[in-house]
Amino acid sequence: MSTPIPSSTVLHPRAVERLVTGVATQDGAGVKLTRVLTHELQRRLDPFLMLDAFGSDEADDYIAGFPNHPHRGFETVTYMIAGRMRHRDSAGHEGLLENGGVQWMTAGRGLIHSELPEQEEGRMEGFQLWLNLPAKDKMIPAWYRDIPTQAIPEWQGEGVTARVIAGRTQGVTGAIEREHTEPLYLDLHLAPGASFSQPLDPVFNAFVYPYRGRVVLGAEPREVAAGRMAILANTAGSDGITLQNPGPEEARVLLIAGRPLGEPIAQYGPFVMNTQDEVFQAVADFRAGKMG
Repeated sequence: MSTPIPSSTVLHPRAVERLVTGVATQDGAGVKLTRVLTHELQRRLDPFLMLDAFGSDEADDYIAGFPNHPHRGFETVTYMIAGRMRHRDSAGHEGLLENGGVQWMTAGRGLIHSELPEQEEGRMEGFQLWLNLPAKDKMIPAWYRDIPTQAIPEWQGEGVTARVIAGRTQGVTGAIEREHTEPLYLDLHLAPGASFSQPLDPVFNAFVYPYRGRVVLGAEPREVAAGRMAILANTAGSDGITLQNPGPEEARVLLIAGRPLGEPIAQYGPFVMNTQDEVFQAVADFRAGKMG
């Protein structure tokens, strides 16, 4: 693990490299969502492979859910802001993901699972992040952890709440830690006028995604509104990032960062390996019923 920077003071903030607008798409059995981190950004934001944002008050946009589908070679992190989603898998795991909760799944060598809404009306909103596994771990046994909202550590500051899903901030250790990718996953709630600083190793790839309100950040301050992703430059000599809410409403922001693996990425749908031959083997194993 890298040595954490002992202070939350950021003296040399990273620049905003660029702003990205997500792509509207559908997945599963027709669930409408926005793909924020697309395939084209996988190399740039290694070890992160994908970020989907979903949110609707219309049941027709989400009711069909995500029926049985396979995965191999990476981890999925599902963060539910509002709603209820039941998941089941081929290894016999089952759980209910509810408001504020997280499901962290290591697909490893493979499994088949489903994610189906347990509501017929009301709002369903959340995110799914795909985090790559190093080559040596791609074929480890599958693993799940369901983290209810009350089990997610929080840090409270002046006008700021930081929900620490993964990594560490302000002396608080998150619900999950990973040795190789060292992910930081924060859900930040900033009152009007509030600011938050997070030290970051300049080697780590990082991005910011507001989903409520707007924030100002960067060495040359830029405003980022809800629904846009700011990719942070890996500026030599930088020590982190500071975000400020210019108001007048609360801002809610995902801050995500991780150590790049620097390994080849070969993806075919729900299979993410290091070579095409490994992907072909994943498809063959799935067709042969070897993923459960």
